[in-house]
Amino acid sequence: MKADKVLDAKGLACPMPIVKTKKAMNEIESGQVLEIHATDKGAKADLSAWAKSTGNELLKHEEESNVLKFWIKKG
Repeated sequence: MKADKVLDAKGLACPMPIVKTKKAMNEIESGQVLEIHATDKGAKADLSAWAKSTGNELLKHEEESNVLKFWIKKG
């Protein structure tokens, strides 16, 4: 999946992946996609809930060798 910006949040504990995601989302335009890489298992539920509550769309998430990858489209 093509992303307009990639955020490396690996090694960060909650709530830092969300804080960094929010900051990165402010730097992209509506309709663009942010790809997030995280290692905190809590990020799965956190990012999904955050995307819903902020009007953004979680397009996809997958796990690849202990790294959680998310693609969020800015609303």
